[in-house]
Amino acid sequence: MTRRTVCIVILCCFGSASMAIGGDCATGFVHPGISHNRAELDFVKSKVSSGEQPWKQAWDELRASSYASLSWTPKPVADVERGAYNRPDIGGTSFMRDATAAYTHMLLWVFTEREAHAAKAASILGAWSATLESVGNHDARLLIGMGGIQFCNAAELLKHTWSGWSQASQESFRAMLQNVLYPVIEDFYPTANGNWDASMIQTMMAMGIWLDDEAMFRRAVDYCRNGAGNGAINHYFNAFGQCQESGRDQNHTQMGLEYLVNSCEIAWKQGVDLYSAYDNRLAKGFEYTAQYNLGADVPFEYYESYRGRYRHKAISAKGRGRLRPMYEKIVNHYRNRMGMEMPWSVKAVEKTRPECGGVSSLPWSTLMYADQPRGLVTLVKVNEKPGN
Repeated sequence: MTRRTVCIVILCCFGSASMAIGGDCATGFVHPGISHNRAELDFVKSKVSSGEQPWKQAWDELRASSYASLSWTPKPVADVERGAYNRPDIGGTSFMRDATAAYTHMLLWVFTEREAHAAKAASILGAWSATLESVGNHDARLLIGMGGIQFCNAAELLKHTWSGWSQASQESFRAMLQNVLYPVIEDFYPTANGNWDASMIQTMMAMGIWLDDEAMFRRAVDYCRNGAGNGAINHYFNAFGQCQESGRDQNHTQMGLEYLVNSCEIAWKQGVDLYSAYDNRLAKGFEYTAQYNLGADVPFEYYESYRGRYRHKAISAKGRGRLRPMYEKIVNHYRNRMGMEMPWSVKAVEKTRPECGGVSSLPWSTLMYADQPRGLVTLVKVNEKPGN
């Protein structure tokens, strides 16, 4: 693909962080630029320093988390296996938890400048990249999709904000992504429930950015927009927001939504607008799901998935009312950036703040995405191929 000579214009009046946070587009990517970029890091740092809410409560919860402990010890496994319903679990939970810890320590480093946190994140990434040889069994693709985004975010912040990560360790991490993780998710899983594809989309985008691999990034972007499987935007939602998994249960529906908003946010950081695809289908999906889980009625039409593997005749009440901590990003984009009304998602945010997340998501969303001012980051699309 043609390289983008300009990806994002950053409009930020906040002071720059004292560590070396860059914004180099020379490779075609903004760095750091997976889930967070310089403007946002500076904004959040200013809120943490001033002790304003809701950032203070979110920050306090992050610091009190076990993931933030400097005594955290990674538990890498050479041959990870995650079976159906997480049975067997051979290193899968450790993979997820260590990914969360690495990401958490990098946020601590960025906002406190205590090098011990950067060093801890580097040690976690190093332990896994030096050990991991395979990820297998039934849920291998899902596991990588869920955990890989956090490993990549930690590595992105580490590479572009801290000078202490050795080149040898970076190359080891690169090899893990290219040789162990990517081959498992390369072809997605079109017939699975859509949260599987959505999880892999987010992690493949993140990998592509960290690796400066535009073909990998574009593969994920194209699949997210026009993929054959249930997790692509064109298949995960109908025109009024009903989701592919709405007839399955509300827990998995919200997982799919979260992974897709994570994917759209990553693409946005790199000058690609997936949020607006199919007349803002993602916004409609979030509003539909929030409305139902907040107790209101919603329409439902018969659904049949890709190749007919799943058929749903009615919306599922299973898990109804259990809001997943995932609504901050969607409100930040559509309401704060775009000026769109998102009434049901706003109500969901009010009930889930602070969003600290869990091991299957990108946590700390209230801290990182709450109430960003309009114009903090302005998207500029340059040299995208026609139709993109």
